[in-house]
Amino acid sequence: MSFLRKDYSNERPKKALSPSQARVKIAAFCAYQERSQQEVRDKLYGYGLNKGDVEDLLTEMITEGFVNESRFAEAFVRGKFKLKKWGRVKIQQALQQHRLTQNCIKEGMKEINPDEYWETLLELAEKKWASTSNNEPLKRKAKVQRFLLYRGYENDLVQAALEEVMEDF
Repeated sequence: MSFLRKDYSNERPKKALSPSQARVKIAAFCAYQERSQQEVRDKLYGYGLNKGDVEDLLTEMITEGFVNESRFAEAFVRGKFKLKKWGRVKIQQALQQHRLTQNCIKEGMKEINPDEYWETLLELAEKKWASTSNNEPLKRKAKVQRFLLYRGYENDLVQAALEEVMEDF
């Protein structure tokens, strides 16, 4: 038995916005939360604008203070570390995907307090160790280690945290 497939060719394409309409929408988009230049650029292209209009509007958003890459990097780092408990490696990779300069990334990474970073890593390691129900210590350690590395923590710090956690249990 075969089913009819939906024909997507008849769907109307998105209506392109004029630069003045896009200016209003992109200002609201930027005012809602910090955005990188790349996010704004992608959104403007999604509105159907040409390259010249996109760059003009982006320049306008930067001069008016709606878009600031260093402010974005700091807010991004704070949020990903404090809320999602990501490590430095994962945060840096995410910032690079936003096409930020190395200077902005370096400035944003200063938002992470080293003592708080270590405490968060230990807390995550202890929680994962307690929730892992493998009786073989090597398999359990490997599982916790993979979890922490996936979260973006550095290998040497993960090893040190695991040594400390294994002493306690």
